Amino acid sequence: MAKKSIIARNNKRKKMVAKYAAKRAQLKAEGNYEELDKLPKNASPVRVRNRCALTGRARGYSRTFGVSRTPFRDLASYGKIPGLTKASW
Repeated sequence: MAKKSIIARNNKRKKMVAKYAAKRAQLKAEGNYEELDKLPKNASPVRVRNRCALTGRARGYSRTFGVSRTPFRDLASYGKIPGLTKASW
């Protein structure tokens, strides 16, 4: 599991991106890059990291399900994900 501080930092960045999204779009449309540069660096959507909703793990993340590979495998094994079955041949 990821450290709580790392998860909290990422959530803070998500909130900041949402807060400044309209202002960033307006400044980009105007071409006013001097004012855009004065906005907080964490307001850029590039700085947000996709993390697992259950464990906070950053690697092995699946966008479709919102979890990383480890909890995905557990959920799939226990039949918690509808329409998903383990392959066997």
